[in-house]
Formats: sequence, C-alpha cells, structure tokens
Amino acid sequence: MITIDLGPDGLDRGGHLLLRQGLRAHDRVAVVSEHHALGPHLRAWCRAQGHALTWPDVGAPVVARGPAAEGRWEGAEDTGPVEDHPPPRWGLAARGSTVEAGMEGFHFPLSDKREVWTEDAARLYAVGAANQWDPETAIDWEAPFELPEAVEEAVVQVMTYLIENETAALIVPAGFLARLHPHFREVMQVLALQAADEARHVEVFTRRALLRRPRLGLSTVGGQRSLQTLIEEPDFALASFLLAVLGEGSFLNLLGFLQRHAPDPVTRQVCRLAAQDEARHVAFGMAHLSRHAREDPGLLGRLATAVTRRHAALSHTAGLNEEVYDALILLAAGRWSRDALARGFDAVVALKEEMDAGRRGRLRQLGFSEAEARALSALHTRNFM
Repeated sequence: MITIDLGPDGLDRGGHLLLRQGLRAHDRVAVVSEHHALGPHLRAWCRAQGHALTWPDVGAPVVARGPAAEGRWEGAEDTGPVEDHPPPRWGLAARGSTVEAGMEGFHFPLSDKREVWTEDAARLYAVGAANQWDPETAIDWEAPFELPEAVEEAVVQVMTYLIENETAALIVPAGFLARLHPHFREVMQVLALQAADEARHVEVFTRRALLRRPRLGLSTVGGQRSLQTLIEEPDFALASFLLAVLGEGSFLNLLGFLQRHAPDPVTRQVCRLAAQDEARHVAFGMAHLSRHAREDPGLLGRLATAVTRRHAALSHTAGLNEEVYDALILLAAGRWSRDALARGFDAVVALKEEMDAGRRGRLRQLGFSEAEARALSALHTRNFM
C-alpha cells in the first residue's frame, strides 16, 4: 500500500488523477488531505469507479481496487483484430480501444465480417483518398470546341443518362454505410469514398450536359425502374453484386467507349476521370464478394437468384432508352452519313459484346462456371447498370 498526500486539495483539482495512477500500480492507496469535502468526493468517486473505500476511525481512508472496477472495461488490449461479430455494445468505439461495459448498444444490421469484409479495403481506401480530384481544376471547362447541333444533343442525352445512373450508384453505398458496424472502419471509409466519388460524377456530368445547352435530355420509365431495383435491394452482398460486379463493371466499358468516341475534350476528360473512380468500386465489390463466396458456399446461388429475380421484375420494360442508344451510335459515327452510322451501329454492338465479356470474366472470377456466367450475363439489365 502507498500513501498519497493531497495537501489542501481534494479530488476536485486533479487529485483524482494521482489516485487513479496509484491504483494502477498498487491494490490499496491511503489518501491524506486537508480538503473539507474529501469525504463526499472520495465516496462518490470510488462508487463511480467501482473501488472499495474503507474509512477507519483513526488514520487516513484507504481505497482498494475493487472487482467492479476490474469488470468495467472490455475490448482489445492492442490495435485489435477484426472481429467476426463485433457486439452492438461496442457501438462507435474505435477498433482496438478499451470499451466501458454497460452500453446497451447501437443497431448495426451489417455486423457480420463475412458479409462485408475484405483485407483489401484499407489499400483501396488509401488509393481512392490519394486519387481524389477537383472538378474545377481537373477538367478544362474552357477548352474550345464546336459540335454539330445533333452531336451536342447526343452528348447531352448520354450525360443525362449517366447522371441518373450515378445517382443510383451514390444512394446504394450511402444507404448501406448507415447500417454498417463501425468496427469495420476500412469498409466504412471505402463506402463513404464511393458516395463522394458518385456525387462528383453527378456534378461533372451535369456540368458537361449544360455546358452548351440550357436543359438536360430525356429520362425513361424503363431506365428508372431498372435503377429502382438496385436501390430497393436490402441485402448488402446482392446489392454490391448487382451494382459493382455487373452494373459498374459494364459502365467501365461504356466510359471507355465514350472516351474513344468523345467528340470534344471536355467529354473525354469527364469520362476518363469517372472511369478511374469506377474501377476502384468494381475492385472493392469483387474483393469482398470473392472472400464472402469462399466462406459461404451458398452465396453463389443467392447471387444467381438475384439476377434472375431482377430480370423477371424488368421483363416488361424496354431497357436502355432509344434516345441513349441512338446517341451512342451517332457519337461513334461522328458524322451524318450512311457508312458512318453503320460503323457507329457496329461499334455499339461491339460495346455490348465487350460488356458481356467483362461480366462473364468477373462472374467466373467469383466462382461461376463458364455456362453459368454466360447465362447470368445474358440476363443482366439492358439498361447496362
């Protein structure tokens, strides 16, 4: 036992820190003080901290480190491993911190490591954070160009289509972000970065669309219904699969197509920068779903069912609206002539084949057979996303 002499001060002017420090090294600490309120302060502090207090008739009071204090804290003693099922009572505590017991807990539905985790999350976040770009400076909005009226209208229509698709791609990760246990902080950071990426894409596609025209293009029921099925998917794995592996993966091909056939430098720049971000989104979806599939043999069946269910829900819709399809043909053609438009049509057909090949490759990487990948890719929405 040691004795701590607080002199004229009590616990209300830092004395409790000396007492706490003493109890870290000793089981029992005697407290000497001339402060008039030492008694009530010491009793209240010991009760709150879970320590036992003995106040003899003669001599200084003695604080003994009590069993209640030993059970007050829980959690990791180091930086902390990633737990398979972090308890709700850990709440917002940083992974690796020591958590006070007694918290009733938050409701985080996504608290199963198998569903959300990938060891690649930290790297993907670091790469994404390092490659953020400012729309104001990364794109030369003042670059000179003049386009035929029909070509400019085609660009506006494609940009309008991209805006609504990127809006859906923003809403999906943002919705799951609020449901994710903060214990999986790297995944939380990746989802937050994805939402920020998509917000930036919505901005630049809107700015390009309105650069030379006062209004946007057309939005169809079929396109909106397709995106609605993404937003309303409640399962994280299924939503990530439909959005990242199938939808955004196909969008990478579309953005590459638009870069190759962009009729002006601004369109080329916005598509190149957006594709840079979308590649990370696809990489995260592939990484966590590949891990999930290895640990859960039933996942592939659920993914396949999600594709067929979505296809059935959209079977009565037209898919990609005619205006967008025609706009892509015109952009690939570059001019109004029979031969050029035929080449533009062939380029769009090649784009769809390229999208299909990419989807089949990602499906095989997840564990589907070639026949399964071919069948599932064929059922993917005609709206691309």
